[in-house]
Amino acid sequence: MNAQLHHLVPDRSAAISLENEQQAIAVAQELAKRFQTSASRRDRERLLPFAELDALSQSGLLGITVPEQYGGLDVSNSVLAEITAILSEADGSIGQIPQNHFYILEALRTDGTEEQKRFYFSRALAGDRFGNALSERGTKTVGHYNTRITRDGIGYRINGQKYYSTGVLFADWITIFALNEEERLVMAFVPKGTGGVEVIDDWDGFGQRVTGSGTTVLDNVYVHADSVVHHQKGFERPTTIGSVGQIIHAGIDLGIARAAFRETLEFVRTRSRPWTNSGVDHASDDPLTIARIGQIAIRLEAAAATTERAGRKVDAAQIDMTEEKVVAATLAVAAAKVLTTEIALEATNTLFELAGTASVKLDLNLDRHWRNARTHTLHDPVRWKNHVVGNYHLNGVIPPKSGAL
Repeated sequence: MNAQLHHLVPDRSAAISLENEQQAIAVAQELAKRFQTSASRRDRERLLPFAELDALSQSGLLGITVPEQYGGLDVSNSVLAEITAILSEADGSIGQIPQNHFYILEALRTDGTEEQKRFYFSRALAGDRFGNALSERGTKTVGHYNTRITRDGIGYRINGQKYYSTGVLFADWITIFALNEEERLVMAFVPKGTGGVEVIDDWDGFGQRVTGSGTTVLDNVYVHADSVVHHQKGFERPTTIGSVGQIIHAGIDLGIARAAFRETLEFVRTRSRPWTNSGVDHASDDPLTIARIGQIAIRLEAAAATTERAGRKVDAAQIDMTEEKVVAATLAVAAAKVLTTEIALEATNTLFELAGTASVKLDLNLDRHWRNARTHTLHDPVRWKNHVVGNYHLNGVIPPKSGAL
């Protein structure tokens, strides 16, 4: 890579080198215990998790998808989704922040040059965080872009404005998506602190409140030519870029659902009163409550199993990137995203249904789970996933190649 970039890498202690998937899961579980204790306070007071993200960087988890030939674990996508769920159960915002990081690494694996892979994968293994400057407001659809990248001597200049820039406040590298002069989408890596990049902390959603998903203003930002990846190539042939991105979203929703289910069990066991006509002394003995708990547990299990199975199909597609394998992965991940969306919304609603009026007190902040689920499940609407799956089975229509599938 350009020698100037090497002087701009973060100065931090080396991240832990993880040896296997089991260790990665154990590390995620240990981090989740720490993150959970202060998650409600972060949400209530909107305290951005800079220290927590530093711990995540140090843990080695941000490099788990790096291919083995570049020094990484190259974990299965089932494990990637489960680690995401573990972190999201502790804090939905923290679980979501690395989603774009892993999407970017997959896009780099698919279309980066060997030099780009060696450099940026090494930074991920060191614990660097890649944030996104992707989505825009005011365009015809979410898939359209006004941000432009134009030639300037041996490099490029980028101008535009982004929103929903999840994790960009915490990023060491800002990955900017822009259209070049040929109307083709590229992604460009610029180090934190690059001139012309302004990151504004203006995300005011009622859920996922500390994801740092605000505005990124790009004013004549200079980018080295060797920092630009031709991202559109990844959607002109069968690839797993979209499947990897989407299975992480499924993991986020699964984790939020698990958090709500855990809170439901605790509240019903310890604080809820039985209904007047139930004939029982404890809310946890109410047969209707027990049955409803069973329904949620079964649907959680189904969503988790579908996500795990989808992960295996993504693994198979990464090894053999044929259209047949990629379509199978796309359809399986779409199914997982539908089920995890449904259980996230159902579990967070059921929390209040079964816990009762006492559970809505502001000081408990249990509504954060519903707010997080409702906010995050707006990503890539599942009604279109149902359509894609149905259209394939009924009419043989191949799913569109997209980062949203």
